[in-house]
Amino acid sequence: MPSQKAHALPLMNFAVTHTTAYAYATPVSLRPHVFRLRPRCDGALRLLDSKLEIEPKPAAFAECLDVAGNSVTHAWFTGTTEHLAITSKFEVETLRTNPFDYVLDSSAQTFPFPYPGDLLGGLACYCSQPESDNTVLNFAGEIAEAVGWRTLDFLTTLNATIHTTCPRIIREKGGPQPPEVTLRERRGSCRDLAVLFIEACRAFGIAARFVSGYQKYGTDPARRHMHAWPEVFLPGGGWRGYDPTHGLAVADLHVAVASCWEPGGAAPISGAFCSNSASSTMDVHIEIW
Repeated sequence: MPSQKAHALPLMNFAVTHTTAYAYATPVSLRPHVFRLRPRCDGALRLLDSKLEIEPKPAAFAECLDVAGNSVTHAWFTGTTEHLAITSKFEVETLRTNPFDYVLDSSAQTFPFPYPGDLLGGLACYCSQPESDNTVLNFAGEIAEAVGWRTLDFLTTLNATIHTTCPRIIREKGGPQPPEVTLRERRGSCRDLAVLFIEACRAFGIAARFVSGYQKYGTDPARRHMHAWPEVFLPGGGWRGYDPTHGLAVADLHVAVASCWEPGGAAPISGAFCSNSASSTMDVHIEIW
């Protein structure tokens, strides 16, 4: 008999160029900035090349890990400028073709479930819930009842429900809207849908966090946007992503660059400028190949 060889699934390559340009009406002094644009090397991808270009050139900068474990660049500036341009270029190979390549611990097959004692402290901020009405709790509770409180069925159904009932809109500026607003208006940006998913999980003690990055969907690689999605911490699986914008579990079509218990900590660029009266504009251009 002829020999048969197992064929591995092909890996996915990303090449991303992300440029953000700020223009100021009059010369300004730039405060220290933080850039979260380097892909997160977490076992799900291999970083092949990465470059960060900043103009004007910083007087000093430092690469480090922030409290959430993200790779960040701190930059300091001197003098004044009428512009700031940041270009991130990288190429990665994504490695996770199966989003369910783990065995969920028996203790977490149904929820609410207790996290082991050695995880409780580290996951506390990812389980915190804002003060709000019961809108999200009731929404999540209906899904939980329908799936018999089975953890993975809940996450899959929650993901699909948000995807089918809350169409995505493009909203380039501003933070996420409250999840109650997303449920009421039945629409939201990717970051709005991510926050709704996160709060629905936290309502029943499932640790969840906000992720920013890129996704390889769409037909025009030269007209793209950054993307946001949630991750949940599952005993036996670690942090696992879901994308309610597309109704999929996260695998090899996503590249994460930052995550945090709250959206602001995953912003690609954080910083400010000092001026008495200058206004500013921002232009973003992203290409994904």
